[in-house]
Amino acid sequence: MSDQNLIGNPEEEHRGKEMSFLDHLEVLRWMLIRSTIAILIGAVLAFSFKELLFDGILFGPSKVDFVTYQYLCKLGERIDSPSLCITELPFELISNSMQGQFSTHIWISFIAGLILVFPYILWEVWKFISPGLYKKEKNYASAFIIISSLLFFIGVLFGYYVISPMSIQFLSNYTVSDTVKNLIPLSSYFSIMKSSVLASGIMFELPIIIYFLSKIGIVTPKFLRTYRKHAIIIVLILAAIITPPDVISQIIVTIPVLLLYEVSILISAVIYKKQQKALSA
Repeated sequence: MSDQNLIGNPEEEHRGKEMSFLDHLEVLRWMLIRSTIAILIGAVLAFSFKELLFDGILFGPSKVDFVTYQYLCKLGERIDSPSLCITELPFELISNSMQGQFSTHIWISFIAGLILVFPYILWEVWKFISPGLYKKEKNYASAFIIISSLLFFIGVLFGYYVISPMSIQFLSNYTVSDTVKNLIPLSSYFSIMKSSVLASGIMFELPIIIYFLSKIGIVTPKFLRTYRKHAIIIVLILAAIITPPDVISQIIVTIPVLLLYEVSILISAVIYKKQQKALSA
């Protein structure tokens, strides 16, 4: 990919020149403007498909026939554990303000728009950082966008199909007394969905984050191995925050994140070896 394709209009004016701090701010401003426009387009698209967005996707984990609950029930039958079968989700969703449903529709559409255009935002980020990379590294634009997008979407799906239903099932069935009925506001329900999906998507970007931190020398494979135990504790804390307070849910969330951490160590090791080889050449 040529420099012209990687760089927007503000950068073209300074191509071949040393960019000042204000020039970088101008490039950043245009990057944010283009990204915001892309999110707005995605939000309008999501807003237009209201039934698919809400009834088809977002309210799925609130129904006992959701695919995750069906698989849990099949697993329970195989291991002779009937408690894994979800037969009831004892709560009702309510809107407790006049503008509640309309406001929810707008904000959820923005979040859906962000998820939809995430690959484009990555492309904008790549254009912003590419002037500081070597010519060979600039050719990795496609790989960066594809791998980063893939990790993000896998994380989003993990949050939607694993974390969200486990959280909703646990919290909806937890009671302090039979006299209390669960009438859940839309904002509370979507807060669980949003935190589960977005947090999971960001967590799955860990290898990409480690890649760039290793490139600029902030982290090394030795550093990552030395503080592996600390990382495990942090992962457990994050798992406790975004999942219900039961051991099984936290283990399910912790395992893929720890695997990603180990992959990040390998990535950092490869980069470190290349850097040491370049210095000794």
